[in-house]
This record gives sequence, structure tokens and C-alpha cells, in this order.
Amino acid sequence: MNNTHLKKLTVLGIDPGSTRAGYGVISFDGRAPHYLTAGIIATSQRDKNLILGDLDFSFKKLLKATNPDIVGIEKLFFVKNMKTGLEVAQSRGVLILSCVQHTLPLYEFTPKEVKQMITGDGGADKKAIEKMVRATLGIGDIHQPDDAYDALAIALAAGYTHQLPQRPPTH
Repeated sequence: MNNTHLKKLTVLGIDPGSTRAGYGVISFDGRAPHYLTAGIIATSQRDKNLILGDLDFSFKKLLKATNPDIVGIEKLFFVKNMKTGLEVAQSRGVLILSCVQHTLPLYEFTPKEVKQMITGDGGADKKAIEKMVRATLGIGDIHQPDDAYDALAIALAAGYTHQLPQRPPTH
């Protein structure tokens, strides 16, 4: 497949949480993904409404700084703790609203879908995700929590889905 017609694509992946969100930014130059940055959007607030406000403010700053073409976000698929699940859902709502306000195409994936696309195993653990993200992007340890690696995996899944009509080959 000739990929010379594909423009450079900047992808932001988001792994939402109840008090913080992991983010990962990559670019695709043709089919090859390249690491740009990753980290955590965190807040020191205790009040949930203030946490959501901080998340909104910080996420909009991140959108401005990284100028993504598309965004991938993890779906809330299964929760063990209902309170935490509701808080994560609220955070997702804030993040999705910001994407809609910025007219960004948004791809949503369950954790199993991301694991399947990145490792070839829908039941892969955190270490396997990190290992494949690092190998795929050709990076060493980025000294970030798991949330950042998960966000990079989500960015990879969104980039593959956006650019290719079929799923990418597993490594």
C-alpha cells in the first residue's frame, strides 16, 4: 500500500480517571507512528466540581499546545466501584465535551479493544501494553505512570483506526 498520500496526523490519546487523566501524543508520518509527549493531567483539588473545572482548564491548554487532528479516549467499560465509575464518567464527559467544542474527531475504545490492537491479546496486562508501546514508538522509559502508557496505546489505536480501513498487524 502506498502511504505517500497520507498527511501527517497528530493523535492525542486520553486515559481518563476520577482525579487525573493520562495523555499521550503521537504523530503518524504515513504509517509510522512517532512519540511526541506523554504525561498526566492532575489536580490538587478535593471537591469534585473543582476537579472537573481543573480538568477542563488543563485539557483545553493541552489541546492548544498539542493541536491534535484526532483524539482517542478510553470507554468506561466495567467498574468494580460504582462511586469511582461515576467520577470517571463525569471526567470523560468533560473531556468529550472539550473535543466536541474543538470539533475534533473522537475515537472511543474499550480497554480490551486497545489491548487487542496493540498487543494482539485482549487480556494483556499493563506490562505488556507498556512493552508494546515502547517497541512500537521506539522509546525508552518515559518515567510516567501507567496512565500515560495507556494513553499512548489509545493514541496508537485511534491513529490506526483513522488511517487504515483494516486493523494494523500485531507485533
